Amino acid sequence: MNIFSFLLLGRIIFTYKMELNFKMYGNPLSQELLILHGLFGTLDNWQTVAKALSENYCVYALDMRNHGRSPHSDEFNYAVMAADVVEFISEKGLRSPHIIGHSMGGKVAMQLALYYPDYLDKLVVVDIAPKTYAGHHDEVFKAMFAIDVETLKSRAEAEEILNQHDLDWATKQFILKNLSISKETSRYEWRVNLPVIHKNYAEILSHNNQNRLYQGETLFVKGEKSNYILPEEWSLYQQQFPRAVLKTVSNAGHWVHADNPSEFITIVSDWLEQ
Repeated sequence: MNIFSFLLLGRIIFTYKMELNFKMYGNPLSQELLILHGLFGTLDNWQTVAKALSENYCVYALDMRNHGRSPHSDEFNYAVMAADVVEFISEKGLRSPHIIGHSMGGKVAMQLALYYPDYLDKLVVVDIAPKTYAGHHDEVFKAMFAIDVETLKSRAEAEEILNQHDLDWATKQFILKNLSISKETSRYEWRVNLPVIHKNYAEILSHNNQNRLYQGETLFVKGEKSNYILPEEWSLYQQQFPRAVLKTVSNAGHWVHADNPSEFITIVSDWLEQ
């Protein structure tokens, strides 16, 4: 059995090989770029952006552990997720790729930059900040746990259950994308490891790396309508990312890449090419 080791917080940790699911876009000889999705997301959420960026980069879109088609694990925190990405970079023989991370994926990307700075070139953090957040997914968890996937007959039935909860249309569609049919049982199942994510939700909200510093080039991208990144806190973010710059995507909320993909792609592409 393959085991990888990583130096973290002054000690060696060992982790069993986590073979993350991925899709590659573009020319393998181009500068490499990794995309890390957010909580309850999958690499498919980034297909439009990945294809556009693949004109100039070799883009790898990843499913994070406990998401999409990547393996499930009882371990779920930023230390192990950053180690997963380092493992992926090492296994694929990538040469200091650029890394784009959104929301939870942005925190994974920051963790990687703070602890393994030699494994990346430029860092793009999308609509998330290096701070601890208050939770706001209670209704999402409640709605997802209300769906009994073992007896579920159709997506329409799942949508009916979701309609009984205080969720907007976009969030309900986002949840439904996490339903799939098992090849082994022919029953519905969650692509996400729902119990483990729920158990470790406080870890996903947290940021415990205030004493670390990343000196590399960093771009923070916020949605104009989102309050995840607060301009009045910008000086605090720069204490950990002193070379960071901030760009805002107009007419976009937290899902910046979906709300205004063309402007997002332009901002990121222009900055990476500087």
